[in-house]
This record gives sequence, structure tokens and C-alpha cells, in this order.
Amino acid sequence: MQEQLARTNKAAWETKAYQAWVRHHGTPNELAQKLQMDPRQPLRYWLKYMGDPSGKKVLNLLGSHGRKAICLALLGAEVTVVDISEENRLYANEVATAAGVKLNYICSDVLNIPNEEILGKFDIVLMEFGILHYFTDLRSIFSVVSRRLDSKGRLMLTDFHPFARTWMTTINLQDPTGIYFDNNIKEGEIAFAKLLPEEERSELGKVLTRSWTVGDIITSVAAEGLCIRTFEEIRNAQDPSFPEFYTLIADKLDVQLTPLFGLTHGLG
Repeated sequence: MQEQLARTNKAAWETKAYQAWVRHHGTPNELAQKLQMDPRQPLRYWLKYMGDPSGKKVLNLLGSHGRKAICLALLGAEVTVVDISEENRLYANEVATAAGVKLNYICSDVLNIPNEEILGKFDIVLMEFGILHYFTDLRSIFSVVSRRLDSKGRLMLTDFHPFARTWMTTINLQDPTGIYFDNNIKEGEIAFAKLLPEEERSELGKVLTRSWTVGDIITSVAAEGLCIRTFEEIRNAQDPSFPEFYTLIADKLDVQLTPLFGLTHGLG
């Protein structure tokens, strides 16, 4: 099933993604100028957990248009991006060139990176916003994270809070209509669709996703030998009594863990 998701989602992410980023962020030259002026602002969720990025090796999995990766490079990090979309790579590389920084951008399914071991080890793996729902098995992606982290490396993951989807189908946050434990594969609109004019949206492909609970995420990270340091819940901007995002910080352990009670890949 994961292979079907990857094929479907790659096709969707390679249709008008470049146009969407230009409409939203500006031309590569325009975005490069903005990022050069203040590269720290787009990294505000992570700098407090990262310290000075200068000299650090960072792997940005599912790095999309490269905005965060380019900011890290502007601050002196050596950054590798892996993402499934050629259009994302094109836009990111053009922005990086305009900003005067180098990105190692690999267009690939993150679960099947060609010659993955050649990438070596990283101080930080960054994963951010709208990513975990592209996987049918969380341990498979966190296994990639664990393999690529150095012995003292750190995972920094920020994504939409699983509780938030309970309110996704309603305007009134006090009246949730979603199902928190729904783990069915669903077809839906691609994330950048809203950035394009209405008349162009009919040309876009659909994406396939599935949902995960907080328990699924935390258990899968820990099962791959990553020690969870922080699970920070970020309040909803419209109603601070509800969570909107979370940031999970986990460090690589030097010891090999034994699976607990026969725990295998395939949570949920």
C-alpha cells in the first residue's frame, strides 16, 4: 500500500507545485531576498532546540520547496534535502542559487533513497509540517531517521497535531465532528491547491494519506532507538484552548533496544 501512496502522491506533487510556490512565496529571486534578510524567522520552532546551526550537518526529509533548508544553509549548516517532487527540487535549487548557498537536493521517495548509506550521518534530521500522513507505517520512516543520525544526533519533528483533525471539518472548534482514531487511507486535495486560482485546481491530482494518533507517533519514534526529550504542543491561533501543531525532539541512543512484547512495524 505504501508504494501505491508514493506513486499517487509523487504524481500529485509534480503538477503545478512550482507555480503554487511562485504565487505564494514569489519568484526564486524574490524569496531568496526575503530569506537573506531574516533566515532565523522561518526556523523559529527549532532554533531553541538546535543551537547555532553553523557547521552542523542537517538532513531535511520531505523538505518540499526548501525554504527551511535554505535558511539553515544561510546560517552555515550543510544541508541535504530529500523530497519526492521534481518541481519542489527545481524551485528549491533556484532559490538556493539566488541566495548564494548550496543544497544537496535529492528527488526520491524517502523510504527508497538511492545509495542511502553514501549520505553518511547527520547531526540533525528535520521533518516539518504535513508529512507523517504520507506513510502507512511510521516505523519505516523513523528507521530512516535512526539510520542517518549520528550517535549524538537529534530528530526535530513539527507537524499538525493529531487532535487538530478532529476539528478539520467544522468552523466551530467547540463542536468537533472528526474521528481522532480514524486510520483509513483517504483521498484528498493536495496541500498547495488553495494557493492556485480556482480554475486551475481541476488539473491537480489527489493525494492519499492516513492519520496517526499521538500514541502512534511517540511509540514509533521510541521503538527506533530515539529518546524523546520534548513533545511541545503549540496552541491554535484562533482558539488557544486547542492545539494546532506539535514539536517532538528526540535524540539518538547509543544502545540497541529490544522490541517490547514483540512490537513490530505496523502500528495502528
